[in-house]
Amino acid sequence: MMSPSDELLALSSVEMRRRIGTKEISPVELVEASIARIEALNPAVNAIAATDFARARKLAMGAESAARKGEQLGPLHGLPTGIKDLHETAGLLTTYGSPLYRSHVPAHDAAMVALVRKAGAIILCKTNVPEFGAGANTRNLVWGATGNPFDPRLNAGGSSGGSAVALACDMLPVCTGSDTGGSLRIPAAICGVVGFRPSPGVVPMDGRPLGWTPISVLGPMGRSVADLRLLFSAQIGMDDREPLAFPLDRIAIATARPVDLGRLRMAFTEDFGQCPSAEVRRVGSQPCGTFSAYVTR
Repeated sequence: MMSPSDELLALSSVEMRRRIGTKEISPVELVEASIARIEALNPAVNAIAATDFARARKLAMGAESAARKGEQLGPLHGLPTGIKDLHETAGLLTTYGSPLYRSHVPAHDAAMVALVRKAGAIILCKTNVPEFGAGANTRNLVWGATGNPFDPRLNAGGSSGGSAVALACDMLPVCTGSDTGGSLRIPAAICGVVGFRPSPGVVPMDGRPLGWTPISVLGPMGRSVADLRLLFSAQIGMDDREPLAFPLDRIAIATARPVDLGRLRMAFTEDFGQCPSAEVRRVGSQPCGTFSAYVTR
């Protein structure tokens, strides 16, 4: 039988946010439930890197007070949040999964982190990554290996594996990620959650090392498409440090639109026209195989 705190954490982030707004649940209650679940489950899966529990508890009290006073609340108000350990968080250890940055505590938030924080999210911790995000796995010499939520002996995928596992285990309702060659999509698929790679520039990436390259992007993860949309709507924004930025309507992003599934068309590619592989073609052509797919209206 699930405990009351487990039942609370099993709610979608959309429902949590609704209940915070109606004062049915408290951000303090939610943060304490997340901390307890992390302490209980993380030793088995190792999804969480650095933690910031003391500051999160103080922020939760402020978030509760704002809700009680009827103040205007952001879309992520009071939601415990994990930030992928590739993205800088002011005052909270950010290692990039590398011993070279084992003691690195940034003075400022990355642009995306600042947007998430501005939307009311309470940053509870960092989530584990491979060193510098390189690899479809999640293991490094600083924090160790993250295990799959269905079997901790197996791979959780990467590089946003810590975020995917934290979501799958109900440790956190909100987790951020990023993607270069599948880092949002691979762990989401392996861990049974949802990952979305946005167009370059939609979520500001002030740490873009190669200037105008569109290869790497930041984006959301969630336990459902609705949860993912809620986070994504808070992540998007214009920033002078992002040369590829362009504006989007946050409300339209957050709001689900009815779709007639019978009118959707799907296209797929075996190799993107440049990466031919007989083995990939063979596996992808099987009934259980998957190519990169795009859905259009």
